[in-house]
Amino acid sequence: MSDIDKVKELIGTEIGVGDWHEVTQDQINLFADATGDHQWIHVDVERAKQGPFGGPIAHGYLTLSLIPTLGGGGLPITGAKMGVNYGLDKVRFPAPVPAGSKVRARRKLVDVVEGEGFVQLKIEVTVEVEGKNRPACVAETLSRAYF
Repeated sequence: MSDIDKVKELIGTEIGVGDWHEVTQDQINLFADATGDHQWIHVDVERAKQGPFGGPIAHGYLTLSLIPTLGGGGLPITGAKMGVNYGLDKVRFPAPVPAGSKVRARRKLVDVVEGEGFVQLKIEVTVEVEGKNRPACVAETLSRAYF
């Protein structure tokens, strides 16, 4: 049985949960500087305390960009020359990530598609916030391993 066949057997199952990662105000400020998004709910700590979330929150796109860092799943594909992020499907931000909170990724394999010289994986990633019931982000990531 090939590695790809083994991976296909995992479709529909959880393939891992990452470690908790703290999202700091400094990280939020750096993201604001990098993207030019300085909306007060992210960077003005005093004003954000009076806002709808009771304090500053991370940008949704910052949360999304943390997905590779948050880990939570490696698959048994050997012999690949390289892997790349291919894109995203269905990205949602159901709940905020307050500055200072911890997040982690939970991953479920959704699909495996073989192409000429590559295999493409679709993985549902749920970014959880420690102590909260609703996830901060749910996204279907697409990645390719080239052989």
